[in-house]
Amino acid sequence: MRHRITDWDDAYANGPNIAGGERWPGLWIEPARMYRQAKLEAGQAKLDIPYGEAERNKLDLFLPTGQPRGLVVFVHGGFWLRLDRSYWSHFARGPVEAGFAVAMPSYTLCPDIRISGITAEVGAAIEKAAEMVEGSIRLIGHSAGGHLVTRMITTTSPLPQQVQVRVAHTVSLSGVHDLRPLMHTAMNAQLKIDRQEAWRESPALLEPMKGARLTCWVGATERSEFLRQNALLANLWKGLGAETEAVEEPDRHHFNILDGLTDPHHQLTETLLS
Repeated sequence: MRHRITDWDDAYANGPNIAGGERWPGLWIEPARMYRQAKLEAGQAKLDIPYGEAERNKLDLFLPTGQPRGLVVFVHGGFWLRLDRSYWSHFARGPVEAGFAVAMPSYTLCPDIRISGITAEVGAAIEKAAEMVEGSIRLIGHSAGGHLVTRMITTTSPLPQQVQVRVAHTVSLSGVHDLRPLMHTAMNAQLKIDRQEAWRESPALLEPMKGARLTCWVGATERSEFLRQNALLANLWKGLGAETEAVEEPDRHHFNILDGLTDPHHQLTETLLS
């Protein structure tokens, strides 16, 4: 069946195309606050850890009982334009209960920075978290965060070599891996993606670092562009030597795709930590 995208804004619009979609991201605020409070009271949270000089260059670290089995870094989404780490804290629960420390950074948002600058900030955040927690590292990011974590495991990664070699697995949740289509959207007035930056910052246009293991995970009911972007990177990188898998989780959309991370026994959490 022939298909051509004529409305790029609608192609990447999540909330308006989900029944009750206006509830997100506000639906996450209270569960995230309660999780932070509980972990603080248990002495298992370190908040507002600086990793750079910019105002938003801070991360939160949630710790398990006992010695961490390793480190998970969760990078939030919001199209590089919105939100911060405070919305997502409760999604650390699954990995933490499975014995992993979880770091959640914020980063400077567009238009105060270019996407290439965010890439550098996220690299610095991961490096800081890696200094604080020993062992292997898993990266996971949602939407724009999926772009950012996959960018970390390219041959032009900002991560230092001693951190790169510790990255055991990367999961992109509903990730955007080719930035070129976003040049056609209204939000590009703030993102300021041009062809040069798209080629420099799109994981789908880059090569995976040696030994990369990638899972691209998306909700089966998401917008067709997110389904396409999900399959795209897994397919391309498999042909470039990476170990890849593409998953479409049934009955999940762009927001509730994250819910599996609250359960240490959910397939998403178990896949991330495998």
